[in-house]
Amino acid sequence: MDPFTLQQALRFGGSSRFGDRNGLGRYGMGLPNASLSQARRVTVYTWQSFRHGRGHNSSRSSDGGRELARVYTSYLDVDEIIRGEIVDVPHPKLVLPPKKEFKTDSGTLVVWSRCDRLDNRRILTTTNKLGDELGRRFRHFLWKGLKISINGDPVAAFDPLHLHSKSEQMSARLFGEEFRYEISSGPSDPNKTGWVLVRFSELPVHAWHKLSNEEKRRIGLSKGAGVSVVRAGREVDYGWFFMGAKRRENYDDWWRCEIQFDPILDDMFGISHTKQQIRPHPDLVEALTPDIEAMARALNSRARKAHLAVKASERFSEAERVASICDELLRPLPRRATAQSKSFMRDLERNHLNLRRRSEENTESKYRIVEGTMKNTQFFDYAFDGERLVLVLNPEHPFHREIYKPLVDRESPEYQQLRAKIELLLLAAARSEITSSSRHKPTSLAKYRQEWSNTLAAFLNAR
Repeated sequence: MDPFTLQQALRFGGSSRFGDRNGLGRYGMGLPNASLSQARRVTVYTWQSFRHGRGHNSSRSSDGGRELARVYTSYLDVDEIIRGEIVDVPHPKLVLPPKKEFKTDSGTLVVWSRCDRLDNRRILTTTNKLGDELGRRFRHFLWKGLKISINGDPVAAFDPLHLHSKSEQMSARLFGEEFRYEISSGPSDPNKTGWVLVRFSELPVHAWHKLSNEEKRRIGLSKGAGVSVVRAGREVDYGWFFMGAKRRENYDDWWRCEIQFDPILDDMFGISHTKQQIRPHPDLVEALTPDIEAMARALNSRARKAHLAVKASERFSEAERVASICDELLRPLPRRATAQSKSFMRDLERNHLNLRRRSEENTESKYRIVEGTMKNTQFFDYAFDGERLVLVLNPEHPFHREIYKPLVDRESPEYQQLRAKIELLLLAAARSEITSSSRHKPTSLAKYRQEWSNTLAAFLNAR
């Protein structure tokens, strides 16, 4: 900055682009307000490259080498203001460049002194929190090449949606289509409009549910539910916005939303002078809430079902483990599977996420158990692809309702053991059907299973 711009930058409300919505700055409050909210004194050093021109802003070194930029400085001091020693921003002075920080031909150095309002006393805690905050707020700029460092350590971009290709945890997926709204900039000029873009991501319950609490906090999963509001590439707020009557629940940690808007819509979003908070206009709330609330409820429901599916897969683990251990003691299963059974397996993998993790598990069980509604009235069915046998239990069958589910709902060891024995009984029936298919027609065995299921249902329904 030149001396005049430096003085303006330290004034509350001083700006060279006041009202300009094209960049991050607009109100002229950022530098002085942010600085004095944390420290009692802020000192600014600024210099321009010699390429900007000779004269008042540059000089030649004594040995005739390259021209050196001149460094100007000014400051604000709360205590001096209180004592009445300064009534305006001091006129910038020409000083020697700071030795350590003066590493570039042009730049600006902001120094906070007597920091009396920091939330944390430990420097490490402060820098960690600062890095996380800067990484999230300026993620779009960091992805485009902006470099931010704290004590020499680079700040990494953090994507709360976990969608960006450079994200550490890029396991989420975009949910639905992006919403686009053309919104009027406000009552003062209804002919001017801007765009609002809304997108959602769904986090992978099956892949992340076993992470430790510490790891969940580190990747921003725990208590991370909310909407990221982004203005001109910079996040200005993160919270529970445009949700209507929907309340926040634990399942809402498993999806994310991002709203990007044009700066011309500042008034509609109620941007404060710090650009770190929004107070949406009622017209904007009315326009966005129906779609966002509906998507939030749908994603909440999907997260709930995903967790139930994960719990269902986990409760089968004992029976799956025992069957896998005993498999070597039995007559080998066929090396090939029928085309019909392979097709059924592919359908199961599409509907049951836990069946897709084969490549991620080194100790994949040969036996798996899932629940799924069937087109027929059988109590159980199975799929076999030559490697795995997947037993499918029909939750609509009376045996499941009257006998099996009550055992599942009880957590005492004796009921868990009894449930595992029933699962082993059914796995044995499915396995025997596969190994017997060489001596009997598969259709006859399937008909027997169908008839057995119908008879069992009749007996149980008659009780």
